Order: sequence, then C-alpha cells, then structure tokens
Amino acid sequence: MTGYRLVTELGELSLQVGSASHTRMVRAVNEDSLIAAPPVFAVADGMGGHSFGDRASAAAVLALQREFDPGRATHPDRVFAAIRRANEAVRELTHSATAEAQVIAGTTLAGVAAVVDGADADPRWMVFNLGDSRVYRWTASDGLQRISIDHSLVQELMDAGLIDEDGARRHPDRNVITRALGAADEVRAEAWLLPATEPQTFLICSDGLTKELDDARIAELLEPLQPGESIDAAVDRLLAAALAAGGADNISVLLVRAEYAPADPRSPSDVDEQTREKGPLALSPELDDTRPRV
Repeated sequence: MTGYRLVTELGELSLQVGSASHTRMVRAVNEDSLIAAPPVFAVADGMGGHSFGDRASAAAVLALQREFDPGRATHPDRVFAAIRRANEAVRELTHSATAEAQVIAGTTLAGVAAVVDGADADPRWMVFNLGDSRVYRWTASDGLQRISIDHSLVQELMDAGLIDEDGARRHPDRNVITRALGAADEVRAEAWLLPATEPQTFLICSDGLTKELDDARIAELLEPLQPGESIDAAVDRLLAAALAAGGADNISVLLVRAEYAPADPRSPSDVDEQTREKGPLALSPELDDTRPRV
C-alpha cells in the first residue's frame, strides 16, 4: 500500500493505493500496464490478437504520466489532452513498424484523475475509459457502482436488448471492443465527473478480472474493506478469486481509497451537499454533453 496527499486550494485528498497485475494461468506475457502517479491512476490492457499489445499499454501509461504535474490536481481539459497524446504514442508503434511486419498496436484505457476546474472549485474525480477495462466506485453507503461503460460488441447487444449480462459473459464475440487507443488517429474517450469530497474507493481493472468475477462477487470481496484495513488485503482477495475462477486472461487490479478534508470552515457535510448538486456529470468534448448521468 502506498499513501499520497493531493493539496488543492479548498482542501486535501488523502489517498491509499494498492495494485497487482498477474500474467494469467495460461500464457507468460502480460499485456496489461498500470499507472499510479497522482493525479492519475489507470489500467491499460493491450488488445488481444494485436501485435505489440504489451508495448501499446506501456506506451499509453507512460504518455499519461508525462502529461501531468506530479502530486497536483489537474484540469479536465488536460486529461482529454493526455488521452489524445497516449493515442498518438500507441499510433506511433504502428507507424514505426515495417510494412512486412503488419503491426497493429492497440490498448484499452480506464482510470481516474483528480481534477479542479478553477481556483474556487472543490476537487472532483474524473473517470475516463476506452474499451472494456472498467472503473467501479465503492462507498459504505451505496456499495459498488460501475461507473465506466464498456465499448464492446456485447455491450451494444445488451443495450439493444438482444442479450443479458449472462449471455454477454458467454458470447463468442465477448472480446471484440469498439473503441481503443491506437485504433484511429482521432480518439473519443468516455468521461464522468464525480464529487471528491466524500470517502470512496475506486476499483480500476482490466477485463481479466471481470471475465472471471461478476459485479456481485466483486462487491462481496470489497464489502469487508474497512477504514482500518490495509487496501492491499482487498487487492489480494480480488486477484486470488479471479485466479481461482480460471484466470484465463491478464488480471490487473488497482484500488484507490480517497478521503477529503476541507481547508475552509465549512463542514464536510456542507461540502458534500454542494458537490452532490454539481455531479456526477457525463463529459464528452465532442458532444459537449454535461447532462447529469442517470
């Protein structure tokens, strides 16, 4: 477990971070990469069937890390810019290969970033994703909530009402994703803003975890997580359960437990109420969609 502090104009975020990544039970190559470098925490999963998947995920997280000031909350626009730079870095792997090699590099990306939109604004968590790596949010009051939306063929079939969750887990095309870094010159990430002023834990993971464990099982494994417990224990529980269930793919788990202490005289409940009124919001720079997410 690693501890961090992020100080903003209006308060301080205290973070406890734990992570693990496993190659899987079948093959030796791990195409997942992690970044835990405040203000950004993310998982990238090199796309199966694509050349240089491990290099693509590594290039993506390195590009993200280079775009932010270490230990400082950033701005939502910088997160979108960092994602575009990560896409360029993955695309460069494809362009640098010889024609004979026929290299196509690609990776998913999912994560959270601590952001502040103005000096007088409370900090928020910006959740972002492309592909089928996921971001969950866990709180003592609401339990587990899946925040990200899979960009995958089975998710589109579910949205159309053609299959259910169980059918998606067994579908022969469940590995087909519809958005990824490196797939095109232009990239469109999904993003949301969440209040940062209440205690919460984010789970960021590759699909190696969610292929083996459904949301109910993940919630069950996170339920024992108490303020006094090391976050590494929850990481170990998730990884062990996924491996015991089969561990057919690379498994990456990143947990970020966050608490907020305001620097001004307002009580935490006052701060929470104000931020609840503002979010969560869905963000898309292309669509300019700031409607509350339901």
